[in-house]
Amino acid sequence: MSHRFRTLISVSDKTEIVEFARALIRMGADIISTGGTASHLRSADITVQEVSEVTGFPEILGGRVKTLHPAIHGGLLGRLEVDTDSMEEHSIKPIDLLVVNLYPFETTVAQSECTFADAIEKIDVGGPAMIRAAAKNHERVAVVVDPQDYDSVISELKREGGELTPATRLNLAKKAFAHTACYDAAIWAYLRSNDNDTTLPEEYPVGLRHHADLRYGENPHQQAGVYTTLPGGTGAVIGARQLQGKPLSFNNIADADAATECALTLDRTACVIVKHANPCGVAIAETPLEAYGKAYATDPKSAFGGVIAFNGTVDGPTAASMIDRQFIEVIIAPSFDDSAVEALREKTNIRVLESGKLPETPCGGLQLHQIAGGMLVQDRDIASVSRSELTVVTERVPTDREVTDALLAWKVAKFVKSNAIVYCRDGATLGIGAGQTSRVMSAQIAALKAAEGGLELRGAAMASDAFLPFRDGIDAGATHGVGVIIQPGGSIRDEEVIAAANEHGIAMLFTGMRHFRH
Repeated sequence: MSHRFRTLISVSDKTEIVEFARALIRMGADIISTGGTASHLRSADITVQEVSEVTGFPEILGGRVKTLHPAIHGGLLGRLEVDTDSMEEHSIKPIDLLVVNLYPFETTVAQSECTFADAIEKIDVGGPAMIRAAAKNHERVAVVVDPQDYDSVISELKREGGELTPATRLNLAKKAFAHTACYDAAIWAYLRSNDNDTTLPEEYPVGLRHHADLRYGENPHQQAGVYTTLPGGTGAVIGARQLQGKPLSFNNIADADAATECALTLDRTACVIVKHANPCGVAIAETPLEAYGKAYATDPKSAFGGVIAFNGTVDGPTAASMIDRQFIEVIIAPSFDDSAVEALREKTNIRVLESGKLPETPCGGLQLHQIAGGMLVQDRDIASVSRSELTVVTERVPTDREVTDALLAWKVAKFVKSNAIVYCRDGATLGIGAGQTSRVMSAQIAALKAAEGGLELRGAAMASDAFLPFRDGIDAGATHGVGVIIQPGGSIRDEEVIAAANEHGIAMLFTGMRHFRH
């Protein structure tokens, strides 16, 4: 930019734009601007030229059309070594620097009072068009979409005699295209959710914005970071406020998300302890202290170094009990009272996350899983069954208490890696078998964990996340005296499995639904 360079500024977020514009003018820039931005700069005694003066055409359609004009887009897209004659013929002057950020669409739609009409009016058209034009022509034009880049751009202009290096213009262009891609993805997601579209889309735009770097990923040799999707309500791990503790790791975040997801589905006051993405203890009770004690008793060995989630407020006695009993990586809850915060200060390395109020129901929508060369996409598994939807398939009908235990075991099994077997009684897990290639082995491991904790399985409920393909699973449960088994049903050997339950005097419930989790 060895000549007196022209800068077009049109920003919704006006953070530090006055200081940026002044610095540009001191280096010889002429500034072009649009309505609101022009007024803002003029109020700070900065001289600007209105876009309408450049185009010779006023803003029309209530401001919907401002910059969509050859004088603007020709100035951004023109290549001086190729298009000079054409630009001179049409009196188009080059624009060297574009500073644009877009209407706050995501912030608007996140507001409860936002109407569909409000959302539509916050879809920026001219801004993305200019950004894409400038980014396409980044060999000549620099485009800035983030106020955080203002200082570095000014520093380089000063250092390089009024020029930006090709590497900087390329990096700014990459950031610009990512910016518009995320913006379009947000609009698509809103329009999709607005009419409750549940079809699998032909194309799936994904907008992810960098939230934070992590020390490393699952292992120290893996680079990692956290990225956010659309702004959501409270309750999500990614938006939680960290009250104390070391920075969160990749695995901390993944486990805290799994623990919160499980806690959200449980009634009453619940505690969920997760280790390596699997629940190792889950309980519901009248108080968080009681819930934690019952959850911890399931598998104290696995709880060591685990992540603990609650679905309600953590109080001082609960916090004191946790830090007295075990080593903890993360505690996450909607809130912590003052006595809990004070108690947890004794263990400053524990990461304490306050998530805010949990949503009333689990978040639906589509779920993505990356594979080599693509993505697997499916509905989130938010389905559940009620008492009235259960089918008794055995001679013996379960008692009300057994049904209650069975439903808790079934809810927990949904969050355990397949093959999953869960034993429950009196509002608490007794043993959890996760991630085995043999379902009967999961049953044996769950029973072993119960035995190690001194927990009696007699009369307990046993849940299987998928159908029991052979009677060996029934026999394994019967060995330990389980009273009721809950499973999806649907095996070609259902008759054999039901007969085995009848033989042992075990009640059996079919849900008609499985919950594989890989």
